[in-house]
Amino acid sequence: MLSYVKGELEEIIGNTIVVENNGIGINIFVPATVLESLPSIGEEIKVYTYLYVREDAINVYGFLSRDDLNIFKMLITVNGIGPKGALGILSTISCNDLRYAVLSDDVATIKAAPGIGAKTAQKLIIELKDKIKLESEETAFININKAKSGGDELMLKNDAIEALVALGFAQKEAIGAVKLVDITGKNSDEILSEALKNLTNK
Repeated sequence: MLSYVKGELEEIIGNTIVVENNGIGINIFVPATVLESLPSIGEEIKVYTYLYVREDAINVYGFLSRDDLNIFKMLITVNGIGPKGALGILSTISCNDLRYAVLSDDVATIKAAPGIGAKTAQKLIIELKDKIKLESEETAFININKAKSGGDELMLKNDAIEALVALGFAQKEAIGAVKLVDITGKNSDEILSEALKNLTNK
């Protein structure tokens, strides 16, 4: 019903924002990552939305990219994770880090989110692994954020993972090895070299 809302940012109240569109103020629940990236009050904003309807409530959840919205929709398909739980996960873990965690069976990263225990984290990994395709999803994420500082880092990580897979390592192993590398200031060859050390020193 609602694909997105575009209008003036009127208020920020806790974990919700109010966007005015044609004289109507729409209350939208957002993750902490959105709160950190909002424009100033009174400026225009475009929020991709999900309308959640049940007997006792009608809530709107919003994100600054369609990619984030798609991950949210994936999360709420997992049994035991509702919209509030999904919002909590995305307030703690970025979409890109969540993809890496799912593909590398990283339960610890996922259970760091509020209200998510080890069993739920394991269930999330099992149910979402087949839905998350690193190459296509991350490429879309990079394209959306290529003007931001994190875009080059994501590309470097992805290049290193692809190189490790080409060398014969399993994707899960490659992702885990690259995650351990502090890529600050490093080029793709240096990241690949350190990731290889992580794999051979196990």
